[in-house]
Amino acid sequence: MSRRRRDRSLALAPWLFTIGFFLLWEIGCRAFKISSYVLPPPSAILEALWQYRTQIGYHSFHTLWMTLAGFGLAVGFGLLLGMALGASRFVNAGTYPLLVGFNAVPKVAVVPILVIWFGVGWQAPVLTAFMISFFPIVVNVATGLATIEPEAEDVLRALGASKRDIIVKVGIPRSMPYFFGSLKVAITLAYVGSVIGEYNASNVGVGNLMARASADFNVPLLFAALIALAVLGVVMYAITVIVERRMTGWAQRSNFAAA
Repeated sequence: MSRRRRDRSLALAPWLFTIGFFLLWEIGCRAFKISSYVLPPPSAILEALWQYRTQIGYHSFHTLWMTLAGFGLAVGFGLLLGMALGASRFVNAGTYPLLVGFNAVPKVAVVPILVIWFGVGWQAPVLTAFMISFFPIVVNVATGLATIEPEAEDVLRALGASKRDIIVKVGIPRSMPYFFGSLKVAITLAYVGSVIGEYNASNVGVGNLMARASADFNVPLLFAALIALAVLGVVMYAITVIVERRMTGWAQRSNFAAA
């Protein structure tokens, strides 16, 4: 019974905390009489979500596919480069400074270059989502491969395993928890990148909708677009967690977090 009660409380916790957060937000806006042009209450945001539901749905669909396209590129590129960095010290030493330097460049500063290269359209948001989300994947995959236990490596070498065998049979499975951990970070970053690209270099998407709402001083619509982005991000994060549990459930050995 105690386990059932705990599982039920864990299932209800996200809803209770979310409802409590928006309730406090509503009460605070009404108690301090904050103008909707400064901080609209959740009731006004909900009204804007319903009023502009067609526009929000249309632009959210475009943001979703542009984010997934950039995220897919980041996963493929991040896996290949992360495996190369984790398997070769030479590649690691030569490539890491370039990766760190590239990641340190604000991606907002890169968007104008993408506009010059590709013009206004879907290319800039997709590439921005890719550029802002591949770095965590590279780092985590490389870390998983580079931290194989020396004892396991020695045993496999003694049994005649080559470096390729060690990487394929031990390194890659061992790096999967790191990989899925990075995906949960990368998918949220991909949304940030696509919105940045849409805000500056696209005629569609939630970022473009936010730019037009900001120009019209339509603050409720601006917050409604943010809520739409948050919902999309939570859904994609939840899907990633479900896939992670199915693929790497064997790695969840500790009960510390559940205690």
